[in-house]
Amino acid sequence: MTAALPLTLAGLALLDSASIGTLFVPVWLLLAAERIRATRVLVYLGTLVVCYFALGLAVVFGAGSLADTVGDAVDGRTGLWIQLAVGVGLFALSFRFDPKRRRAGSGGVARWRDRVVTGSASAGWLVGLALLAVLAEIATMLPYLGALTMLTTSDLTAAGKALLLVAYCLVMVLPAVVLVLARALARARVEPLLHRVNRWFGEKATGATGWLLGIAGFLVARDAAARLWFL
Repeated sequence: MTAALPLTLAGLALLDSASIGTLFVPVWLLLAAERIRATRVLVYLGTLVVCYFALGLAVVFGAGSLADTVGDAVDGRTGLWIQLAVGVGLFALSFRFDPKRRRAGSGGVARWRDRVVTGSASAGWLVGLALLAVLAEIATMLPYLGALTMLTTSDLTAAGKALLLVAYCLVMVLPAVVLVLARALARARVEPLLHRVNRWFGEKATGATGWLLGIAGFLVARDAAARLWFL
């Protein structure tokens, strides 16, 4: 394994860290800190990590079993062409999130914010919120889809794939964990930042999603093209 794969996966994980479920729900929870203690936000983030990891294992090793059945299509050049197509598709999809065509901060973003603000403060509710976030984002967790495609087409052992998958999920929630710790240690300094992040996302959500998808698509396609070139 070269350093290119872990670095590309780290880049995709950081892109995934800026989704509604992994960053902005934690921000909203921290802004509701009168009801929800910062430590309980870690319960939410831990549930996200477990769910994403379990889903990733099912996809990567399920695809591996399929590859054993139909031959080496996923592990050879055909699999890399599929990965290249996924990357190009993500990049093309990014142009649908043009802020000039969609009003940022409307619809789903507002519903998520209302759900968080009006919800309970119990640990059970936070676990349920995390599960709902994973289910709601299955269709849109496109950087994660790209990362899983790269892991599936790699020549790593099962243990190596699982280890990189764990690392991906941890990096994905790292920015939110940093905000939780900073909020607990320096509330007065961090709360203005949380409010700025909240306002920015409300205004720029659509455009930001487009940029994230475009960068993710480029990283996935570049990895496939590089490996096709050297095969």
